[in-house]
Amino acid sequence: MNSKKEILINFGLKVREIRKEKGLSQEELAHKADLHRTYIGMIERAEKNVTLLNIEKIANALEVGIKELF
Repeated sequence: MNSKKEILINFGLKVREIRKEKGLSQEELAHKADLHRTYIGMIERAEKNVTLLNIEKIANALEVGIKELF
């Protein structure tokens, strides 16, 4: 169970890191990705197990490849 949580934590930290590097707020990223602001926050805090479709939306919004998020 720990390893499952670890991947969520690492993914969320990477999203936050890239978002901040790009100078985006959670709200701005959510708007660009067509997702809700609270959903982005939950991903960054490892509270949500994000779907592949939403990973693609986030990567596109951050203008990075999907692999950059892992």
